[in-house]
Amino acid sequence: MAGASSGKGFGPERKAPMGPPEDLSTVSDAVLVVSISRYRQEALAEAYRRHAGAVYALARRLLVDSALAEEIVQEVFLRIWNNPEKFDPERGSLRSYLLAQCHGRSVDLLRSETSRRRREERDIRRTAERGYDLEHEVVDLSVAERLKEAMGTLPEAEREAIALAYFGGHTYREVADMLDQPEGTVKSRIRAGMKRLRTELVGAGLGSDL
Repeated sequence: MAGASSGKGFGPERKAPMGPPEDLSTVSDAVLVVSISRYRQEALAEAYRRHAGAVYALARRLLVDSALAEEIVQEVFLRIWNNPEKFDPERGSLRSYLLAQCHGRSVDLLRSETSRRRREERDIRRTAERGYDLEHEVVDLSVAERLKEAMGTLPEAEREAIALAYFGGHTYREVADMLDQPEGTVKSRIRAGMKRLRTELVGAGLGSDL
């Protein structure tokens, strides 16, 4: 696991307070955190050496992905570097604190990944549905074009009556009034025209409920 022995790369370079070097390998975790709060990167490196393995193991178990687990480890130790005051030794050990941070961040990441996957699945479904709708739209356009051609084969009187009744949405009586023809004549023309249309469309392999 990269960086497990150095603890570097967690934040901007800061000058440590002047003073004699201190062997941090024997001090308590609480003292380490105090040293971290004084911007001593060697204290962070020691905390990393002690606890990074456990943090990584938890993140790896939760996330499965090793690269994501390493990112979580970096985030957890970056947090303790930036906000050492948030660790309270009276509430538990440093390892427990770091593991709690790891667990919370991993859960957040899992939720984010789950949401992302759900969005992608929805997008895929929508794309598929749009493709399905487009396919039907093409079929509908094909039928409409064939219907237009079939209408063109009808006598003008039949074509006009059907257009007004079926495409114009008018009743037989309204069509008769508009064409100044008896209603019975209009009905006969429509029936004859519809029969011709049905024959044309069935012959074209489209079928029709006309």
